[in-house]
Amino acid sequence: MNTDLDLRKLRYFVAVAEELNFGRAAEVLMIAQPVLSRQIRAFEAELGVRLFVRDTRGTELTDHGRLLYQEAEALLASASAVRRRVAIAARGESEFTVGFMPGLMVTTAVRAFQRTLPEVSIHVMRTSWDNQVRVLHDGRADVSYLRRPFDAAGLATELLFSEPRVVMLPTDHELAAAPSVLMGDLAGEHLLQDPAAVPEWATVAAEMLPRRGSARPPSRTVEEKLELVAVGSGIAILPQSTARFYRRPDVAFVPVSDLPPTDVLLGWEKSRRSRLIDAFVAAARAAKHDLGQN
Repeated sequence: MNTDLDLRKLRYFVAVAEELNFGRAAEVLMIAQPVLSRQIRAFEAELGVRLFVRDTRGTELTDHGRLLYQEAEALLASASAVRRRVAIAARGESEFTVGFMPGLMVTTAVRAFQRTLPEVSIHVMRTSWDNQVRVLHDGRADVSYLRRPFDAAGLATELLFSEPRVVMLPTDHELAAAPSVLMGDLAGEHLLQDPAAVPEWATVAAEMLPRRGSARPPSRTVEEKLELVAVGSGIAILPQSTARFYRRPDVAFVPVSDLPPTDVLLGWEKSRRSRLIDAFVAAARAAKHDLGQN
């Protein structure tokens, strides 16, 4: 028996453990479901234990599966830390990568940084709510523009600006022409994103009416959300700058007056010391008023 722990299979296991659904986990991992099922069976054979029970009621973790799930986060974090250190060492001070969330214009800061340090090759990387912090921890980005909510553990951050949040509605929706709405007005609508991205949704969810298709997994990109909004499949709550950036004629955005503003911050790993990070923080601070100008 192979006694080495296969980290790729461990990540597959974690995805299934989080979703408790092989189909949704395969979508998250962007692999075919039969491939995922084979990998999990192979992982169980390597470990000599059963990790999941699958029956007509769904997928559940076994006792061994729950134990492995508890340990998996620390194992994967340790592996990511090694990859991060290797990636940073390989780049040295000759390259610099900036992560940014959809709807943000980072050009002014990038150009200012490039003028200050023309010998450095600068790259930009579009991130999402799911990976905006992860790209810092795994070394893919040196700094990242972040939107709340996110896990700030291990990060240094600087607040750049705050902006209103709006609800995206199809243009034929009864509220599409309203000057503003309240969260309570949205009860009964299907939220197309992970509710954790809109913590205030929990109070609305308690009042929600059952809605056909509400079990559908959250949409993962702004473009996908807006396609579904346009055809009346649900709503999305986005920062105002993102709504403006992705304007389209069949979708309207309306301010949600009882939602507090959302913050945009610049983040980087707290333990890192780098003249390049210091230079970019200064550039981002000076250019913060251009971030949401669409």
